[in-house]
Amino acid sequence: MLLLDTVQNGPRLKVSTPLDEVEAAAADTESLVLEFDAFRDGRGFSLASILRERGYTGQLIAAGKVLPDQARHLRRSGFDAVELTEGADQAPWRAMDQAFNAAYQPAIDPEPTIWQRRLALVPKPPQPEAADDLEAQADRLNAQVGDGDATAILKAALDPALGLNVAAISSFGAESAVLLHLISRERSDLPVIFLETGQHFMQTLSYRAQLTRDLGLTDVRLVTPQPEEKAALDPRDDLWRTDADACCDLRKVRPLARASAGFTGIITGRKRFQTSGRATLKPFEVLDGVLRINPLADWTADSIETWLETHALPRHPLVEQGFLSIGCWPCTKAVEPGQDARDGRWSGLDKTECGIHMGRRRTDIAA
Repeated sequence: MLLLDTVQNGPRLKVSTPLDEVEAAAADTESLVLEFDAFRDGRGFSLASILRERGYTGQLIAAGKVLPDQARHLRRSGFDAVELTEGADQAPWRAMDQAFNAAYQPAIDPEPTIWQRRLALVPKPPQPEAADDLEAQADRLNAQVGDGDATAILKAALDPALGLNVAAISSFGAESAVLLHLISRERSDLPVIFLETGQHFMQTLSYRAQLTRDLGLTDVRLVTPQPEEKAALDPRDDLWRTDADACCDLRKVRPLARASAGFTGIITGRKRFQTSGRATLKPFEVLDGVLRINPLADWTADSIETWLETHALPRHPLVEQGFLSIGCWPCTKAVEPGQDARDGRWSGLDKTECGIHMGRRRTDIAA
């Protein structure tokens, strides 16, 4: 990172400047200075990261009250240079910028994280023959068992001969008991990823504990947002008010990308009837180089209800109050009679998915 001991020309904006104003200024300049009024103000790091994520290629310069201890973090967030006072000692900055050679979390720079390095050392599970890529494998499985029942689809995905390292993802929502019940009958020790966003209904958390116990699931993994990312992007826990997509990205998409690293197959509870975007859902599909397994793809709302009743599975406590699709409390509401279940999610917004089932997320954090 460059260390500059002269005041730089060009637009100079406080890190408290609204994002849209910063983006407008960046669009017309090849060099932008962001001034920190306090070293503990994380908004400058967020602004730099977002500008880089959205394609800004000009020079970003940090100025004001920043510390040598922050040198590496500034660089990893997207800054190219730091503006120092004339005659300032540059040695501490250079030392701190090079003090560490390992990263604990992904950032804008391409530096691999510790978990990515560790993953590279983990022995790979048995792989299909080289000529049979994942897309071909999905096509073959759809042809072989795609028209079968959910149990047949699960058995095929969990067959050791397939060479997959499989986990499931569950919201522990209104319909989750069905998929988890099916999984428990095949492999109760299968890893189940639960995205603990910090904004779930209390009823969801108690329901998760109940289902885990009742179904004998032994490896439910609670995955939370990175504290550093949350502190920088949503310090007041109200990002959902201004940018629901960014909130889902922080609390769901990024954590899932980290939690699912190393798995080559992910089981989901998606169904074709839920949204128009899922109308052509297949039991097996490839998303970002991972096989997604959807055993309930062709199930209907009646199929779900019948299974719940036949097997006397516990219901989510909020269902009887009209909550038919349950996510985080700020973006979930009860639906009126005659409405679709998903009408209670992100009501009033042009949004039907949190993003975990939509392919590479916008920041490519798992790349």
